[in-house]
Amino acid sequence: MFQFIKFAATRAALSILTLMLVSLIVFTLMELVPGDCAERYVAFKSSQGSVITQADIDVERVRLGLDKPYLVRWGGWIVNAFQGEFGRSCILRMDIASLLGEKFWFSLGLCLSALLLAYAIAIPVGILAATSKNATLNNSLRFVSYLGLALPNFLLALMIMLFSTVYFGDSLTGLFSKEFRDAAWSWDRVKDFLGHAWLPIFVLGWSATAFAIQTVRALMSDEIGKLYVTAAEARGVSGSKLLMRYPARHALTPIINSLGFDLNRIFTELPIVALILSLTEAGFLLIEALARSNDQQLAGAIIFMLTASIVTINFVTDLILAITDPRVRRGIIG
Repeated sequence: MFQFIKFAATRAALSILTLMLVSLIVFTLMELVPGDCAERYVAFKSSQGSVITQADIDVERVRLGLDKPYLVRWGGWIVNAFQGEFGRSCILRMDIASLLGEKFWFSLGLCLSALLLAYAIAIPVGILAATSKNATLNNSLRFVSYLGLALPNFLLALMIMLFSTVYFGDSLTGLFSKEFRDAAWSWDRVKDFLGHAWLPIFVLGWSATAFAIQTVRALMSDEIGKLYVTAAEARGVSGSKLLMRYPARHALTPIINSLGFDLNRIFTELPIVALILSLTEAGFLLIEALARSNDQQLAGAIIFMLTASIVTINFVTDLILAITDPRVRRGIIG
């Protein structure tokens, strides 16, 4: 038990170290952007007709703490970030934590749902593709997975929107209908959300499912041919019991370990899908901040929160593997 606690503490320390390193990189990139927050704010005031002097810029820079050394400012930013505070957006002039609010959790929920959908389909289909002797079935599954990899998510979203608009008169954009967009949460609003959320979940899970099918199929095919499976067959173990007890159990370990990577890959596809489907959540805000408004404070906050989510998932999966995988468990406990 002590060894497991030591293992968990070590993984937790590494997770925090990773998050701090990423925060340093993100903060450094924010600092490298030409013009600081004070200059952007006074430029905004100037565009409103105010006369701005260098003294005004200096005063604003002191008010925002931009006159302090770089490492001091990064230290303050990371401490506040761990508490969920990211300051104010230089462009939108709003508190970032309030601006993101439930938007980030919507984004994370969509990505996690897409990931769950992908593996709920890919694991049984990948096992079937690896074990089936039916050439027609194998070729059909291979074609579908190749199609999923070849057809971009944004193109799939456009196709579904066009079909729905032509045949049903509804473009299926957004996460809520107009009457529920700013309403308080209720059962009707939940149903309206679910009626819209299925499309981005399906679109985001499209290529993830295809990639996961290929991965599960390759891992299962490799495990099935190993000697320990042959030995189990010789002892009379067969059928689904053989598959699930031996090759599937070992083949799925790398899948669990790659959840954080897959979540990151899905989130990188979210901004462009959000633009097409008119989703006003964190993915949309991220591409707005990076490509249009150059709001590095907002972009940095979203990237940090995403990184924290991925690091947390990786930490949890490490603990799950330490408990469920005998090879990892023996390495920890002995």
